[in-house]
Amino acid sequence: RVRLEESGGGSVQAGGSLTLSCAASGLTYDLYCMGWFRQVPGKEREGVAYISTRDSTTYTDSVKGRFTISQDRTKNTLHLQMIPLKSEDTGMYFCAVYRTSGDFCPEIDTLDSGAWTWGQGTHVTVSS
Repeated sequence: RVRLEESGGGSVQAGGSLTLSCAASGLTYDLYCMGWFRQVPGKEREGVAYISTRDSTTYTDSVKGRFTISQDRTKNTLHLQMIPLKSEDTGMYFCAVYRTSGDFCPEIDTLDSGAWTWGQGTHVTVSS
């Protein structure tokens, strides 16, 4: 069974930085996409950044140039470096894994929640 555990959330001022981490266990397939998502109360969960098996990355427009997703598949870890943070980045951040048949990730603007395996999330608060 795949398990994902996020860490690194916290409270920072706008312009500051945080790096989120996700530790994965139980991953037995060779091809998969990993992603970071966020959700705020009253809104749907949205994709923030994805990374494919061979490190192709995709970002939602609002974080391009500010967030960087990376992975270490030898250690089964996923990271999201966020700098500079804005107040609108506040939310619960989740990591997730999507099993694929090749080196690709799904479209970041269309989320099929049931196709992903999720962690429990870590909260980020950015104050202005």
